[in-house]
Amino acid sequence: MYQLVIDRYAQKQLGKIPPPHFNRIIKAINELATNPRPLGYRKLTGRPAYRIRIGDYRVIYNIEDRILTVFVIDIGHRKDIYD
Repeated sequence: MYQLVIDRYAQKQLGKIPPPHFNRIIKAINELATNPRPLGYRKLTGRPAYRIRIGDYRVIYNIEDRILTVFVIDIGHRKDIYD
């Protein structure tokens, strides 16, 4: 089981997400603790991170297998997340 660490910036972004999407995103983030490479995850090009899609929202995170930790670094709508 991996430990989850959510960056302060990601926490702020999560607070801005409307309730119907918020619950799905929280569930997906919690599932990263048991499986940090779920079906549909992608390695991002240009930076050492991964992403999962939850509807129109994206969760960007890093995986540290040596210390069994998942660092959630950004959460946002797909039109804004890759800027």
